[in-house]
Amino acid sequence: MSPAIEVDEQTYRAIEFAARMGNTTAGEVVARLVKTASVPSSAPAVTSKEDAEPGGKVDVYADYEGHRTRGSYDRDTKRIDITSGPLAGQSFKTPTGAARAVVAHYKPNVNPNRNGWSFWMLDDGSGGLLQSVRYST
Repeated sequence: MSPAIEVDEQTYRAIEFAARMGNTTAGEVVARLVKTASVPSSAPAVTSKEDAEPGGKVDVYADYEGHRTRGSYDRDTKRIDITSGPLAGQSFKTPTGAARAVVAHYKPNVNPNRNGWSFWMLDDGSGGLLQSVRYST
């Protein structure tokens, strides 16, 4: 028998949702969260400029209201180009502008203000926030 942890119902639903969105298991979601939380805040950025696509681009995604939106963050211009979903083809001057557009699209009746640096995740399997590459160039 595997060790077990107890969580409240809302947390369990959030973990199950993250597992479905990531096409993984609830256990793997928890393991990734623990790994991410265990990295010291002074740790270097997850992705180096050399590992990024040509032109300094980094693939990102955001999960919001049951929808995954993918994009590409350009380190040089700080723009996010949306590459999937209903907003595909649109380009935003900042990660925050892109985050607001995603929120406004899926939930037009809520305040779309979001911090884009923590809204977008690195699409490299690390589970890291876009913020982790913000100052690494």
